[in-house]
Amino acid sequence: MKKLLLTLLLTSLTPAAFAVTTIKAEVNGMVCAFCAKGIEKKLNALPQKQAAFVDLKSRVVALQLKEGEDVSNEAFSKVIQDAGYSVAKLERVNQTVTSIQAELAKQAGGK
Repeated sequence: MKKLLLTLLLTSLTPAAFAVTTIKAEVNGMVCAFCAKGIEKKLNALPQKQAAFVDLKSRVVALQLKEGEDVSNEAFSKVIQDAGYSVAKLERVNQTVTSIQAELAKQAGGK
């Protein structure tokens, strides 16, 4: 009975209750580790940040937002631009920064 109640409770929760919002972007102009650290430092300074990740090799920048927090696409792009780089592609994904890191590592291992 307890197992049934737990199953019913978990299935009644909407996926939005577990949703993670991460802004993921491809950034042009990053050519060295110093570049990547500069962007990461700026993202880590945002109060809405849960986690931030910059991958120099794939030119991917990701900002995972705290639950209930948001940063507009324009504000995110401005942080990147103010650091001296340009955003080539920007999307919002329901992935954690950790899962994006793992995905990129897997892709790099397969190349």
